[in-house]
Amino acid sequence: MRDDDILGWLLEPDDPAVRHAALRDLLDRPADDAERAAALRAAMASDPIAAILAAQQPGGWWVKPGPGYATKYRGTVWQVIFLDQLGADGSDARIRRACAYVLEHSQTSIGAFGASGRLAGAPPPSTAIHCLNGNLLRALIGLGWLDDERVTRSIDWQARTITGEGVERWYASGTSGPLFGCAANERLPCAWGAVKALLGLARIPAERRTSLVVRAIDAGVGFLLGHDPAAADYPAGWGNARPSGSWFTLGFPSGYVADILQNLEVLCELGHGADPRLAAAVEWLLSKQDAKGRWRNAYAYNGKTWVDIEQQGRPSRWVTLRACVVLRDALH
Repeated sequence: MRDDDILGWLLEPDDPAVRHAALRDLLDRPADDAERAAALRAAMASDPIAAILAAQQPGGWWVKPGPGYATKYRGTVWQVIFLDQLGADGSDARIRRACAYVLEHSQTSIGAFGASGRLAGAPPPSTAIHCLNGNLLRALIGLGWLDDERVTRSIDWQARTITGEGVERWYASGTSGPLFGCAANERLPCAWGAVKALLGLARIPAERRTSLVVRAIDAGVGFLLGHDPAAADYPAGWGNARPSGSWFTLGFPSGYVADILQNLEVLCELGHGADPRLAAAVEWLLSKQDAKGRWRNAYAYNGKTWVDIEQQGRPSRWVTLRACVVLRDALH
C-alpha cells in the first residue's frame, strides 16, 4: 500500500476521531482549520468518545467518587487519559468537569497523582507513581490545564523525582527512588514509568520548561537511550531475566504499559528521532507492517473499557497513525 493510500484510510470519515488526529498530527492542520474542526465535532458526537462521556456521572466522575484509579480501565483517571489520547475537545463542559474532578480528588499532598481506589479522601503520598502521574500530566496539559497551579505542582514533583533534587522522602510502596525507581520493579528504574513521565513533560512547550524540567528530560532521555529500545533490556526486578512481552505488543489505547512504539514516540517528540540508537527500533517497527502497510492492534483492552475502541488483532487506524508519525520524524 502506498503512503497516500494509508493516509486516505486514516482520513476516512467513518472514524472521525482518527480523521481528526491524522489532520492534526500528520497534516499539521491548525485547530481552526475547517476540516479539522468538523472532524472534531463529529468525533465528539461518535463512539468511542460519546460512549465514554455518556457513562460519566453528573459530578464529573466514573464508576465511583474518589481518586478514580479503580476500576481499571473504567475509573475516572483512565477516562481523562483515554479522552486525551482520542483527541477529545478539552473545551467541552463534560471534559472540563472531569479534569477538575481529577485535580480536586486524585492528587496527593506531595503534588503527584496517586493510584488509589478509595472512595473518599485524597490518595496518600505512598500511592504516587511515575506512570500515572505522567499519563495524567500529558492528558491535563493536552486538555488545556497547563496553567493550573495543581498541574504545576505535579510537574515539579515529576521533575524532582527524576533528578532526585529536593525530595524529602521516598515512599517504598510507590515511587521508591530517583530516575524512575519504582516499588513494582523492586525499586529499580522502571522504563514504562520513564516513558509515561517523559510524555507528560514533553507536552510542556519548550519555551515554558524550567531548568529543572530540562534536566529531568535530559536524564530521562539518557536513561531510555542508555539501552537498546528495540531490545527493551531495561532494568527488571524480581528476578526477571527477559523484558516484558508487552514491550513488543503494539496497541491502543495506552494505560500504564508502554511498548516500543510509545518509547519511539516520546523520543521523537523530544527531538531525538534521528538518533542512530533508534535505528534498530525503527526497523523493528517497519517489520510489523502487514502486506497493506498497516499495523495491527494487539493490545486493545477489549471488554475492559466503556466501549471497545478497536478490535483485538485487527488492522488498527490508531496504531498505524502512531507509527506513521514516528516514521515521519525518524526517517525524514
